[in-house]
Amino acid sequence: MDLSQKNTKGLHQKLPLRAITGFLLEKAKAFGFTREKLPSCAALLVCPIITFYLFDLYTHNPFTTMDLKTQLLNIAFYVISGLFFFGVFKYVRLALMLQSALFMIAGLANYYVLNFRSAPIMPWDIYSVQTAAGVADNYDYSLDGGTIAVILAFLLLLAVESRFHMKAPAKKRKRGLLIVLSIALLWGYTGMVQSEWFVVDFGLYDKLYTPTVMNRRDGNIVAFLMELEYLNVDEPAGYSAKDMERIYRENMDGNEALQAAFAEPESVDRPNVIVIMDEAFSDLSVLGDIHTNEDYMPFIHSLQNGADNTVTGYLNVSVLGGNTANTEFEFLTGSTIAFLPQGSVAYQQYVKGEMPSLASYLRDLDYQTVAIHPYDPDGWDRSTVYPLLGFDTFLSNNDFKNAEKIRKYVSDTACFKRIEKLYEEKEEGQPLFVFNVTMQNHSGYDDPYPDFTPDIEVEGTNSTSLPMYLSLIKRTDSAFQELITYFEQVPEDTIIVFFGDHQPTTYVSNPVLRCNGVDPNTLTDEENLLRYKVPYVIWANFDIEERTGQETSANYLMLDVLESCGLPLPAYQEALIDLRSQYPIVSAMQVFDAEGNYLTVDDCKDAMAEYHRLEYYLLFDYAKQSGSTKK
Repeated sequence: MDLSQKNTKGLHQKLPLRAITGFLLEKAKAFGFTREKLPSCAALLVCPIITFYLFDLYTHNPFTTMDLKTQLLNIAFYVISGLFFFGVFKYVRLALMLQSALFMIAGLANYYVLNFRSAPIMPWDIYSVQTAAGVADNYDYSLDGGTIAVILAFLLLLAVESRFHMKAPAKKRKRGLLIVLSIALLWGYTGMVQSEWFVVDFGLYDKLYTPTVMNRRDGNIVAFLMELEYLNVDEPAGYSAKDMERIYRENMDGNEALQAAFAEPESVDRPNVIVIMDEAFSDLSVLGDIHTNEDYMPFIHSLQNGADNTVTGYLNVSVLGGNTANTEFEFLTGSTIAFLPQGSVAYQQYVKGEMPSLASYLRDLDYQTVAIHPYDPDGWDRSTVYPLLGFDTFLSNNDFKNAEKIRKYVSDTACFKRIEKLYEEKEEGQPLFVFNVTMQNHSGYDDPYPDFTPDIEVEGTNSTSLPMYLSLIKRTDSAFQELITYFEQVPEDTIIVFFGDHQPTTYVSNPVLRCNGVDPNTLTDEENLLRYKVPYVIWANFDIEERTGQETSANYLMLDVLESCGLPLPAYQEALIDLRSQYPIVSAMQVFDAEGNYLTVDDCKDAMAEYHRLEYYLLFDYAKQSGSTKK
């Protein structure tokens, strides 16, 4: 081939490329993009990418926790949403600055939420805004060096973005096309990350019960969009409201002892039932040895060593560091959060009508039913939910004027004295049911208080929160001993149930792990499950079977209480007896079978299918029935 032929061939090869480039440039000019606008066009790509990395750096390092393809998946969302802002707000600098400012603020909020409750922000947290605002001043808002660096980087990015001046196309049709296209892409993107085939094929982490791991591995925005799918609860497979109504009615009508008790409540023994769900109460020694100057719960430890008419053990709960209302929901109803989206709050999202509970059952046996929570009555929507569960009376902070406080909360002693007063004021012979959710031990644990000096010292750590927490636990232990001493002397049969709602947030408990040579960031599944154990006590001033070292979960604890009382079981609890024998622990975090094997709810969904369907029925369809079946 001669030189002229070679040059001709090269020219022919370049012509298509030049033609394509020229075509694209002409179309770009027609749409309003010019060479002068190239920096702004580049900013529309680069700045959202930087925003993504800074947003995730608040809580984790995306370069090490996420693989490259997952990072690119997250980046796609930020670029598309940046184009949407550009179409809506017209100026590139305004679009980019609004996007960066939004994620700078959202990222900081997510950082605080993760620190306060050991779980990131999730879609259903919108229902908890009022509750969160009510306790917002109880936390430490100091920032570490890494977080300050992220905020400074965001501010620098905002300053850079303010230098770009490109405007979106002036013609409304072109701007409208840009907005519609970006909305369509965002809609399709969300549907894609929520589809099972994509999650599996792409390799996304989809374990809702470990939201912190999910955010680290999938990225904050992808995890949030995946969780959006579970904002509403789908019907279980094979669900029929009519079938569940029939099964529930058969369990109720077929229980002769139950029907006899309803017909003549005085024909059964009805001891007073006092239940105390103590805020953040736990024994952190389940995580490892704690060397202190004195025992921080001597009375409860003595009960655990064996005591007359006492049952002790550990309750496996579904929450850590927060979402208190879910533990009380599980205890009061016998349902499990495991069938609901991780992080959701049943009280706020799903309890919209009457449903059976321990309170409604005892009220049907002519108990006086009282709920006590010495704080905001609207927190977790309790003022709305408690009447639906069967409580006649709700005592909140409005009923604790001039009560003793520790730090800024009504003390456990003051709560327990109110229980004693309720007993003294009730009609003789009428049984009393009290459900007391305390506040004394609520976060935070860092600030000093003039009215409270920690007296527990912990060896091997310079943590200030751990000694504060253990000192509060010791006050609760003493108050509980005084309550038991009081009811030892009363003539009426009384049973007292005491348990914690969850362990405190991890910044309190992590020093225990470190003192035992364990890195809190590299826990095994078995070690992580220890964070969900809290002690429980069932004590009676009459004869009950003594047991120690028991293991159960919050949804089953009502069974143990009623069996200790000698009362017939409600219809729902009767249906759970066989399941409990097969799976004695069921929570959102874990399932253990009778042989001690660790499972998840998905692993045994066939065995739990009827439990799942009954729970769905009682939560969403029971209130639609006629009153004749509501017992």
